[in-house]
Amino acid sequence: MRVAGRLVGETLNHLEKLVEVGVSTYDLDHEAEAFIRKNGGVPSFLHYNGYPASICTSINEVVVHGIPDKKRRLKDGDIISVDCGAIVDGWHGDAARTFLVGNVSDEVRKLVEVTKECFFLGAEQAVEGNHLIDIARAIEAHAKEYGYGVIREMVGHGIGSSMHEPPEVPNYVDPRMGRGLKLAAGMTLAIEPMISLGTWKLVIARDGWTAFTADGKPSAHYENTIIVGKDSHEVLTIV
Repeated sequence: MRVAGRLVGETLNHLEKLVEVGVSTYDLDHEAEAFIRKNGGVPSFLHYNGYPASICTSINEVVVHGIPDKKRRLKDGDIISVDCGAIVDGWHGDAARTFLVGNVSDEVRKLVEVTKECFFLGAEQAVEGNHLIDIARAIEAHAKEYGYGVIREMVGHGIGSSMHEPPEVPNYVDPRMGRGLKLAAGMTLAIEPMISLGTWKLVIARDGWTAFTADGKPSAHYENTIIVGKDSHEVLTIV
């Protein structure tokens, strides 16, 4: 998993250099697939439950699962969340970043920054003896300090020999969930805050994949695959 995670991190670093005004999301997808395969991996998103691409490219109000398209070119002021997964020797890595395109407003820049902070605050709670609710509480509390919406319909997940494994890792606290699973050293999780400038509610497009904020306001996404430790966590997808 460390090898798969490193490849995902390297792929996202490669794509970040290519994100600029005029680039199509299809071009980014093509580059991602080529980079993953060149470095000994297989894109885990491609054909997963029928998904047609190697990465998800979610622009502005698209929260997750945006499908790359030759006609969709990045514009000045956009933000684009790129979600990427790779398989190496049967093991998965999964991570996402939200990149800035040109002159992004201060308000949206702050959203992207806080979403990243939410991940690190949540990941700090990924230690043996804590529960899933401790991760969720840290993420939600930080986002709410800024009045942001915390997406509820999409959550993080366990990861290993499959991309999505139990348990679900929510980014918000719901009393009905209880404390959630007790964490043990060696567990591998994908923690992924999805935070919006407005509502937490989503609308799914007719393609069955693309998830928009219900109010059309921008959303950011920051994800990494981590290992739960006895006293601290280890991030596998930051290079």
